[in-house]
Amino acid sequence: MVVVGAGIAGLSCARELAAAGARVRVHERGRVVGGRLASRRHGGRYADIGAAYFVADDPDFAALAERWRSRGLARPWTDTFAVHPGSPARGPVRWAAPGGLRSLAADLAEGLDVRLDQEVRAVPGDADAVVLAMPGPQALRVRPPAAVADAARRQRWQPVLTAVLAYPERVWGDFHGAFVNEHPVLATVCDDGDRRGDRAPVLVAHSTPGLARAHLDNPDAAAAVMARATGELLGIAAEPRVHIHHWPYAQPAPTDAPYATDGRVWLAGDAFGRPRVQTAWASGRAVAAALLQSTGSQSTVR
Repeated sequence: MVVVGAGIAGLSCARELAAAGARVRVHERGRVVGGRLASRRHGGRYADIGAAYFVADDPDFAALAERWRSRGLARPWTDTFAVHPGSPARGPVRWAAPGGLRSLAADLAEGLDVRLDQEVRAVPGDADAVVLAMPGPQALRVRPPAAVADAARRQRWQPVLTAVLAYPERVWGDFHGAFVNEHPVLATVCDDGDRRGDRAPVLVAHSTPGLARAHLDNPDAAAAVMARATGELLGIAAEPRVHIHHWPYAQPAPTDAPYATDGRVWLAGDAFGRPRVQTAWASGRAVAAALLQSTGSQSTVR
């Protein structure tokens, strides 16, 4: 079997298949695994630039989170976010990773046949099953069969810009993260030093889709806009170093099914359910379960 995409959906799928004895290889066009479970190194430390955290209220995913915690890879972070404007909002526990969220994807990839720097341009013909673990618009580039292509076209995605804001020192009051409502520039701001536990003077801001769409051709031009908006929101006068990352497919509109398939080609990811890290993991796992059930003789599947 072939899995295309080494984000958490693809890796969870591949791990389940491999654990059952199936032969599976993972192709990833990037230089590292993780997808939107992404961390980038800035100034000697990693900052989370994709997913801000993960929630684990599915029993099986919660068990995985606890295994990560027992090994020091993940930790419960907070159940409370500030709200601007408004009062702090409590919700489910958000989990973070001391080594950056991408470290969790690297853990899932351990021992798998993952081939990096390999862009797949067409659905591989040398496999009994192919899993496209990616946003629908990206899956369309490999020309999937009609049933899968139709499901991919029905997906609706919003772009987001992520700004890593590195300050000379911590000059803001204590907070974990903040939801920003009805703002033209900002959607969320997270204290990355608090999230990672090292107290580094680093904030990570996520833009509104509108700002991201306005800067599709030149994302770096949004750096000053996002820095100024963050400073005004939190009362920070200092000028940060800013690094921008553009996510063209960041926020999917939720759908009900756990995946899409024509029987041989499968489409998985966080668009299949409420858009969360946990949803992507569950979608990949559901594809693996369906594939293993359909094959009967798991160890002979290519």
